[in-house]
Amino acid sequence: MINRVVLVGRLTRDPELRTTGSGISVATFTLAVDRQFTNSQGERGADFVSCVIWRKSAENFCNFTSKGSLVGIDGRIQTRSYDNKDGQRVYVTEVVVDNFSLLESRKDREARGQNGGYTPNSGNAGSQPANNFPINGGSQGNSQTNNNQNNSQDPFNGSGDTIDISDDDLPF
Repeated sequence: MINRVVLVGRLTRDPELRTTGSGISVATFTLAVDRQFTNSQGERGADFVSCVIWRKSAENFCNFTSKGSLVGIDGRIQTRSYDNKDGQRVYVTEVVVDNFSLLESRKDREARGQNGGYTPNSGNAGSQPANNFPINGGSQGNSQTNNNQNNSQDPFNGSGDTIDISDDDLPF
């Protein structure tokens, strides 16, 4: 059976670090993951995924992330249940994180912190790519503009040198 989850999103709040009775560190957080499509009003929705991370990874995660941090996580989905104070059975589905990656620079993270939250223009993390191409395609009318922008960023544009690569040169 396969149970793997890979997500990229932003933390909705600072992660909560706790310690179990046996001294094991555990952190919980919620990751906001943008959906790939927009609704009829042109707004992009998001899914809010509950996550848990254990031991030294939990401590590191809490030390290097905060509300709004852009992170990538790799883990597995887990379901569990417990009885609440009223005696009702509560079911929980969450991602148990095995690995995580910080996806923004320290400079961008600190700039976002000084501005009080997420700033979409502080670097390219979580925004449009540097070449300004639309992520989900675009209209035909913008193709000439995009080509001009792409050519201005090409360091080999107009050099006259051609690069000859054979299939034997490729590692795959």
